[in-house]
Amino acid sequence: MKREFMLGSVPVVIYGEESARVFLFVHGLHGCKEEAARFAAVAVPRGWQVLAMDLPEHGGRKDGKRLVPWDVIPELQSVLRYAGGRYATIAVHATSIGAWFSMHAFADARIEKCLFVSPLVDMPAMIRGMMVAAGVDRARLKREKEIQTDFGQTLSWDYLCFAEAHPARAFCPDTAVLYGGADTTVPRATIDRFVADNECRLTVLPGGEHWFHTEAQLAALRAFEAEALS
Repeated sequence: MKREFMLGSVPVVIYGEESARVFLFVHGLHGCKEEAARFAAVAVPRGWQVLAMDLPEHGGRKDGKRLVPWDVIPELQSVLRYAGGRYATIAVHATSIGAWFSMHAFADARIEKCLFVSPLVDMPAMIRGMMVAAGVDRARLKREKEIQTDFGQTLSWDYLCFAEAHPARAFCPDTAVLYGGADTTVPRATIDRFVADNECRLTVLPGGEHWFHTEAQLAALRAFEAEALS
């Protein structure tokens, strides 16, 4: 069962029969709300509904909002308020940058369970790495505010300042993390430090990439989800 509607300007989809329990599904970069259909095949038979939205600049978004914290976080909190008025139990499934946004948007929420897939847990380090790759120093970024890189990403001084002022922290005691052993986006030391500091459960797929997309990687992802929901 699938139902699509709008929350303001945000396209939203819900999978599954009516239930008192819902997973908020937050996709990663280049993703869309329809990715939640794959997870719904795991969660719905176990009594959950799955609610997903298109993040700004993704999927069906045509409203000019940008994939930046001051646009994304209020929208995720709006989706949370919608869910809070309809469900007794709320959980979160978030991928990559979607996990980073979720850690800020849901920090004060009562969340039953959280599944993070390839989470970005140190955004300042990632931005600084992009700056090095683009040959941009801190003084120049502060002066110009935004710089378009040759590899398609926009460096933002305000984004860097936000990330440095708001370190990522797990918001749920029951948090499970799936990490690819060959992830070139998030260093293993970074994920190990986050898991230790936040008392999360870590599953590592040897040879897995940041983007879980091959048949073997998706099978491992389904197994991770099924175990977390068992």
